[in-house]
Amino acid sequence: MDPRVIEEIEKHFKATYGNSSSLHSLGQKAGQVLTKSREIIASLINAKRDEIFFTSSGTEADNLAIMGVALKNKKMGNHIITSSIEHHAVENTCKHLEEEGFQITYLPVNKFGLINLKQLEDSITDNTILITIMFANNEIGTIQPIEEIGKIANKHNIIFHTDAVQAYGKIAIDVDKMHIDLLSASAHKLYGPKGVGMLYIRNKGFREDGESYIEPIMFGGGHEWNMRPSTVNVPGIAGFAKAVELVKDEMEIEIPRQTRLRDKIIKYVLENIDDSFLNGHPTQRLPNNVNLGFKYIEGESIVLDLDSEGIGASTGSACSSKSLEPSHVLLAIGLKPQDAHGSLRVTVGRFTTEDEIDYFLERLPHVIKRLRELSPLTKRKPKVDK
Repeated sequence: MDPRVIEEIEKHFKATYGNSSSLHSLGQKAGQVLTKSREIIASLINAKRDEIFFTSSGTEADNLAIMGVALKNKKMGNHIITSSIEHHAVENTCKHLEEEGFQITYLPVNKFGLINLKQLEDSITDNTILITIMFANNEIGTIQPIEEIGKIANKHNIIFHTDAVQAYGKIAIDVDKMHIDLLSASAHKLYGPKGVGMLYIRNKGFREDGESYIEPIMFGGGHEWNMRPSTVNVPGIAGFAKAVELVKDEMEIEIPRQTRLRDKIIKYVLENIDDSFLNGHPTQRLPNNVNLGFKYIEGESIVLDLDSEGIGASTGSACSSKSLEPSHVLLAIGLKPQDAHGSLRVTVGRFTTEDEIDYFLERLPHVIKRLRELSPLTKRKPKVDK
């Protein structure tokens, strides 16, 4: 978290501890903070204040969007369109709905991680009730053509949801211009607290004819206009709003700065480390995301060696899991399993310095060299006649 966010949260833990639904003065004070926070968070995507519904996470927001639309509209149709590279919060929700009798189309992506717009439109049937395509991929950083997807959905009168957890606060989003009906986001992706998320719901979930197009998936009290019961986490939401304020103030500086650091890493690695490659789109990607592949070694080994050097990174591989399966995202963009296992995701951010990038680029070649010397896969590296 940004220290300024922590300071804001601490202030509200001490002073705004009432239940925002209560009639007494403490509750009313909490309600005022909630209203102001809702307005700030909505402003980042050109939404209305009352179209923001707070959740505990981006995952919950995804579940509410997809399950809520599916359950409400199942008499109208049972077909949902998504992509093959969605976050598990969307992917596994769709798989659950398949078990409940819904038909799910998983659109393939090209080598950069982009869906085909014609294929999307051709997949629409009379039974299609929802299109859910992520704004930007959490592993490879590729940004989808959201405005064009929104236009297609709007043209066919289909509800459009986007998982924008990775994009919210990092790139410009306009829900009206992009024809987005539902949008999921999470506070911790922009230096806010974990455990706070939100779902944007256009027109508070009502069609022009006054009929609702989404219903709650949890039941309890009347919080969040009966859409999401539970006593509202006012301090956490206030921290979310503070994080949004900081993002709005610093976005013009941070986007080009992080993009420059991102591209510095990519350029150096591809020019100086043999058998390395970039995953995701070279330019149509999040400003803070780098996903690289290294042949003949496994990502977990790279992550552990970098960690011993004081560098935190991650991998798209799941070798440490029981399934021993590589990332579904990397397989979807066409990587062979052995190459997908050698992936490394590096993210830069607000607090990343040029010196830290230089240190990373100094240590990474040594790590790759050492691991390749130990790897039996290197010995099977095909020889190329020169």
